[in-house]
Amino acid sequence: MSLVIRNLQRVIPIRRAPLRSKIEIVRRILGVQKFDLGIICVDNKNIQHINRIYRGRNVPTDVLSFPFHEHLKAGEFPLPDFPDDYNLGDIFLGVEYIFHQCKEDEDYNDVLTVTATHGLCHLLGFTHSTEAEWQQMFQKEKAVLDELGRRTGTRLQPLTRDLFGG
Repeated sequence: MSLVIRNLQRVIPIRRAPLRSKIEIVRRILGVQKFDLGIICVDNKNIQHINRIYRGRNVPTDVLSFPFHEHLKAGEFPLPDFPDDYNLGDIFLGVEYIFHQCKEDEDYNDVLTVTATHGLCHLLGFTHSTEAEWQQMFQKEKAVLDELGRRTGTRLQPLTRDLFGG
């Protein structure tokens, strides 16, 4: 099914083709390539607005995920009953926030891929509200990014706990 990447901001240049190719591989690794997925790139103002409305946090952030299948447990796959249920949901990437959080030795496009992978894991029921959940999500992301590295020659690491809130 489709992967739609929309760039709704003009602050940070986005190279959609490399992001698309890496996320298509991540979808195959996770076994969810038959599901629709939306990735929306927004600036600090818009990610802060969304974060305030949906999480009660009036600050910009790196990623917000909105699952279509809201009650999945970590590692479960959606079981669609109808064609319209072949949808994972939407991931909002705070690309301006992500850009400013990048360290000098980090490739911005790689960090976008890692952050989108983190968001995709959220769509599949993974969370990080507790230490145990964080460990489970970290291990899943690490396995996915390691396999992505084997397929593409990149070396990507999962987000660390100091980069995102619980």
